[in-house]
Amino acid sequence: MIRPAVLLACLTTLALPGTALAQAYECRTDEAPITVRSVTPDGPVRHMPVASYTLVLSWSPEFCRQGQIRQTRQSRASDAMQCSGRHGRFGLIVHGLWPEGAAGRWPQWCPSPHRPSPRLLRRNLCMTPSAQLLAREWAKHGSCMARTPEAYFAAAEALWESVEPRLPDLDLLSRREGLTAGRLREAFVAANPAWRTDQLGIHLNRRGWLEEVRLCYGRDFLPARCSGSQLGAGDSQPAKIWRGL
Repeated sequence: MIRPAVLLACLTTLALPGTALAQAYECRTDEAPITVRSVTPDGPVRHMPVASYTLVLSWSPEFCRQGQIRQTRQSRASDAMQCSGRHGRFGLIVHGLWPEGAAGRWPQWCPSPHRPSPRLLRRNLCMTPSAQLLAREWAKHGSCMARTPEAYFAAAEALWESVEPRLPDLDLLSRREGLTAGRLREAFVAANPAWRTDQLGIHLNRRGWLEEVRLCYGRDFLPARCSGSQLGAGDSQPAKIWRGL
């Protein structure tokens, strides 16, 4: 289970001075609806020791563009805050904090009597602009690494706040010729000297557009080398970043 004192000490180490880069977005949660359907497991319950963690960051413009193609995400209640534009514009957001096991497996869907309250969900909407996704991430991942939703989201928020001020300017990077997954990793490390390129996953969709950035941590919540599945695209793979309209 998460030990707050250990997490705080590790994040203090990571909070090196740096210049905040352009990753600004607006977020208005006061009128955002809190609608959560029943969360249905997509696999079996798996109990196992936690060996490491992954903080998964989703690139909102690409996520919402896929919705525009299918004409679903802007109108679907669960995606309205992130994609409708009525509650702000988002760049990278926290998809979830995932506990990892050994040998390519991970704990999931651990039974818990706790559910996140509407107040807790609203408090985290600027980090993860979907109450449905927040509820699902707790049920699938958080329940296997924390005793309560409050502890789980506090850990995700602490990790997010340790890197969010120094995220690379993805809008600027999207305009560079010859962009690759490796150059995306290098841009992140240039802004975050406590990290190495092999501790950062870049996940592209089949068309080569950026979908996710995955930050790999050890059990001590310090940056750790990613596994092959966490690492995603190879350094030489061409990458594109959708900026939105």
